[in-house]
Amino acid sequence: MNHQPMDAARIKEILTNRPLAPASQMLGFHVLDIDPDRGYARVGYLAKPDFCNPLGVIQGGFLTAMVDEAMAVACVSMARFSIFIPTLELKVSFLRAGYPGPMTAEGQVVRMGKSVAFLEGSLFDEKGELLIRASATGKVTPKDKVQAAKAAREREDSA
Repeated sequence: MNHQPMDAARIKEILTNRPLAPASQMLGFHVLDIDPDRGYARVGYLAKPDFCNPLGVIQGGFLTAMVDEAMAVACVSMARFSIFIPTLELKVSFLRAGYPGPMTAEGQVVRMGKSVAFLEGSLFDEKGELLIRASATGKVTPKDKVQAAKAAREREDSA
């Protein structure tokens, strides 16, 4: 893996200033803390009333997306943005209901190999109550491979 010299402050700056994916924007993504050497990320989100089911509880898919993204940020940061990490498998344990308001997700790389990474994550509400514990397996995919596939797909679409 290409681990270019890049400190935590620079990684946080990149994550803060890059254009956000629409899903990240909708979830209110913002980086709170990053430690690329440890493979750790802490990310803030805003659970909106629009995310609620009829009982007024945040639908689990939105909460899962938050913790999934935090785990991916930890991994991609550890690799200094040289990879993408599509989720292959995700296990989520819902420990408490989530309600609208600020959320904090933590992602941690447990082990990163050449082709697979093992990740763990947690999601907390604004009171610090643990809502979710998750573990995931991700496919370590070189960034240049993903960009080449995207370019090929765009050529096909324009033909």
